[in-house]
Amino acid sequence: MESRVVNHRLTELSELHSPTQSSIEKTDFDIQQSPTATATFNFQNHFEGCMEMYGNAETVNRYLGAHQNWFRRCAHPMKAEPLGENSYALTIGRFGAFGYEVEPKIGLKLLPQNQGIYRMHTVPVPDYAPSGYEVDYQASIELVEDSAAGKKSSAVTLVEWQLDLGVAIQFPNLIHRLPPSAIQKTGNRLLDRIVRQVSRSLTYKVQEDFHSRLGLPMPPTKSLCS
Repeated sequence: MESRVVNHRLTELSELHSPTQSSIEKTDFDIQQSPTATATFNFQNHFEGCMEMYGNAETVNRYLGAHQNWFRRCAHPMKAEPLGENSYALTIGRFGAFGYEVEPKIGLKLLPQNQGIYRMHTVPVPDYAPSGYEVDYQASIELVEDSAAGKKSSAVTLVEWQLDLGVAIQFPNLIHRLPPSAIQKTGNRLLDRIVRQVSRSLTYKVQEDFHSRLGLPMPPTKSLCS
């Protein structure tokens, strides 16, 4: 599930909320927070990624569909708590920018595959109200068997994913004193870094779990997704 940013933009809004950096890697910026936070910005990015699996699409589909057996373990060091049959409350880690820190928690629902496509989206976390941030997560996963698999000793399936991620953050008023271009550059860079870190960690752990279960070697670092 290695990722790349396809496009990004930042829009200043008048009223809203959202996040910033993790227990996987911590980053912060030296500006003291004002007790009154009313300046809100929206960051929206589109990401795409891919993960190579040694198995046919049916085998990979069966594995991904049984997410109760692997998601919580593979999501570590993020904390994932089940919310019913197909949803999780995911605590991503502690993030900080411009002296403002949050530890975002989001609800994610993993829908059963429909016509070969899995979809995930944010859902409310019961008895939890985000403070100063809001996240909109919309992702899709499609399984594509390698057309040259017949020439190999085992089938290969590419897990191709796309993510539209919207993050609204309620910053202190003093953030308005900074150039909008600096806020945009920092916010987009931080969001990109978070997604790359999470996707890199999750990709490795899911691949390791899947292939170890089947007694297969891990795909090379330079895979068909590269």
